[in-house]
Amino acid sequence: MISRENFMFTVGYQGNSAIVDGSSKRRYGNLDTEELMEKGLFKPALCAAIYSGDDEEIRLVLKSYNKHVDGHEVSLEDLKRILGVNMVPGDIDKVIVV
Repeated sequence: MISRENFMFTVGYQGNSAIVDGSSKRRYGNLDTEELMEKGLFKPALCAAIYSGDDEEIRLVLKSYNKHVDGHEVSLEDLKRILGVNMVPGDIDKVIVV
C-alpha cells in the first residue's frame, strides 16, 4: 500500500507506479491535514483526509475549500473531481520520486 506522504504528493500514475513530487513531499509531508489547509494545499489535505478514512476530516477539507473559493460551494464529489483525487489506490507496487 502507498504511504500517506506518497499519496498526498502523487502527481500521476504509470501502471502500478505512483509518480511523487519529492520536493513537496520533503517540504510538507510531515504536516497534518489542518496545517495543509492553512497553507492552501487542498489536494494534499484532501488526500490526507481520505487516507485517514475519517469522514469528519474530509468534511473539514470541503468546508475549508469552499471558504477559499469565490462563487458557489462545491460538493465533495465535485471537489474530488476538481482535485483529481478519489480514493487511495490499492495496487501501487512502486513509487517514483521526481
